[in-house]
Amino acid sequence: MNRRPLAPCLAAVLLLGTACSPSDPPEAGRDAAGAQPSSTSGPGSDDSSGDDHGAVDGAEEVAEPPLHLLTLDAAGGVGLLDLVDETATVVGTIEPPVAAWTDGRYVFAATSGGVEVVDSGMWTWDHGDHFHYYRSAPELVGAVPGRGVPVVAHGRVSTAGSTGMFFPESGEAVLLDNAALDAGRVEERFRLDLGGREGLVAPLGDGAVVTVPDRSGRVRAVRRVAADGTAVDGSHERCLDARGSISTAVGLAINCADGALLLVEDGDEWVPERIPYPQGVSAPPATDFRAREGRPTVAALAGRVGFWLLDTRERRWDLVRTDGGLLQVVASDDEEGHVVALDRAGRVRVYLAGSGEQVAITRPLVAAPAGARHPVPLLVVDDQRAYLNDPEGGRVLEIDYADGARVARELVPPTAARFFAEVGR
Repeated sequence: MNRRPLAPCLAAVLLLGTACSPSDPPEAGRDAAGAQPSSTSGPGSDDSSGDDHGAVDGAEEVAEPPLHLLTLDAAGGVGLLDLVDETATVVGTIEPPVAAWTDGRYVFAATSGGVEVVDSGMWTWDHGDHFHYYRSAPELVGAVPGRGVPVVAHGRVSTAGSTGMFFPESGEAVLLDNAALDAGRVEERFRLDLGGREGLVAPLGDGAVVTVPDRSGRVRAVRRVAADGTAVDGSHERCLDARGSISTAVGLAINCADGALLLVEDGDEWVPERIPYPQGVSAPPATDFRAREGRPTVAALAGRVGFWLLDTRERRWDLVRTDGGLLQVVASDDEEGHVVALDRAGRVRVYLAGSGEQVAITRPLVAAPAGARHPVPLLVVDDQRAYLNDPEGGRVLEIDYADGARVARELVPPTAARFFAEVGR
């Protein structure tokens, strides 16, 4: 698979506002512990090139990405751990979480009554050809009511645009206003009944893409809606069994039964493109894209066969067959094309995207989940490190996946990491 070479800035000459490669922000001031993830400006970035440079009242602009782990324990305790100096902060308490997601600043924690929003106070602003980094006080923002563990989708910029949540038990799609979150409020741009128990709402420009079910509730298509939830004329696109979406440097990719639907910005228009699965290749379809933030190549499990790689820049799928059952797979999309996976024995495996070769495998690092009531460990990847939590033990392992999947650090956060997210990116 083709890879565009990275062009990083040197931390030694980093100045605030210095222009850097649009592919990756400059390396943070961490020691051998790791470095920050990448972000690139892309379609639908919601004014990421604005004159305010992402500045927010009360936030401090800093010289490096303020990378932290935000952790949630079983009782809802929220903690922050600085990945540079391991300073620990207890933020507060929310309702007991059952799942969590992040956009790099906010953490959205599913609970029995909906979703609690936590502002880590750490973020990176993508200004197109360079980056700005901010930190402020963490905050428990508030809750979004809803029924069932939602499907959550976010855009490219945490301080602008929106966040989508589809609640399966009610069939409701909610679009949150990120500017309101930035001001410490939970405000819904719209709340729509999509009429089915399967679906999604993915931010796109000022509005979103939502699923369209048939009379039986099966998703048959997607359509664009404006910021107030009204349908956009002529935006109906076939997408059978749409499941999962991700915003990349190229556009918004949505999983369909026959491949991916890619929505690419062209001036004031959103152009739909189809990326079908390769002919003659038999494997279960992708359902959950995972990747380093903002990169063009993303990964998804292909059942027990292996994993799919979707290169949204090249408009191409590749299937990598593996010899063991995988639980998660994440595309780093770095210069080496690393793909990091967690298998059912609790081992981390590292592959090369171009050849599919497995280049590293660890001993079992975490226990496999014992039943549906126990959360699956989460694997998060940035441009040099992977993070893996132990939901039962509460620790987080930092793994140098480019160096034989070496465990670089065992981190003990201020609240046990039943769920966690890497923020500040």
